Amino acid sequence: MNKVYANAQAALAGVVKDGQMIAVGGFGLCGIPEALIDALRDSQVKNLTVISNNAGVDGFGLGKLLETRQIKKMISSYVGENKEFERQYLANELDLEFTPQGTLAEKLRAGGAGIPAFFTRTGVGTLVAEGKEIREFDGHQYVMERALNPEVALVKAQKADKSGNLVFRRTARNFNPAAAMAGKTTIVEVEQLVEVGEIDPDDVHLPGIYVSRIVVNDHPEKRIEKRTITEKKAA
Repeated sequence: MNKVYANAQAALAGVVKDGQMIAVGGFGLCGIPEALIDALRDSQVKNLTVISNNAGVDGFGLGKLLETRQIKKMISSYVGENKEFERQYLANELDLEFTPQGTLAEKLRAGGAGIPAFFTRTGVGTLVAEGKEIREFDGHQYVMERALNPEVALVKAQKADKSGNLVFRRTARNFNPAAAMAGKTTIVEVEQLVEVGEIDPDDVHLPGIYVSRIVVNDHPEKRIEKRTITEKKAA
């Protein structure tokens, strides 16, 4: 089966639809599938529920989809760097399901592992636990969290072979493997595509069984979210 598509638009064709739940990898602007996000914007699908640690920044990453009002709900753990995200939420224009970061990662991992729910102490006694089942284990209270099973996952990797075996680059791995495993259809954007067998099996971070489609973006912008510079002291 050929998993390689000519461009991001072709990779999304016939997959993305109005009203879907879509997981998007990345942390801030690190490890985001830039070309796939742009193609999702250009597809004009709407009323999306998007699972992502945050929503990029104003004018970049998922921030582009907030500007076009294609997202109706975010499931995420951080708002801070996106003023439009904050504005829409405070104006009741955007639904937001705040989820502790570790819980969000585990909800995706559980979805990929076929685990419908799990218990965690994180959030007990807070707004996070409201309306959720609470149980006691070994003298401690735990809140039950449901797994996430997005219909589509858009992820970023540094390298793939033509079977979809993936290699991520350092911290750009972040939420990408969990999102890829959870998605019913997973589309990956890579910087480098190689033949099957060119990646040592011990170097594979995510096996190709989780990957449905591949697109190459060998010149991503990789915008820096916040640059901090320390000036050298004069000698």
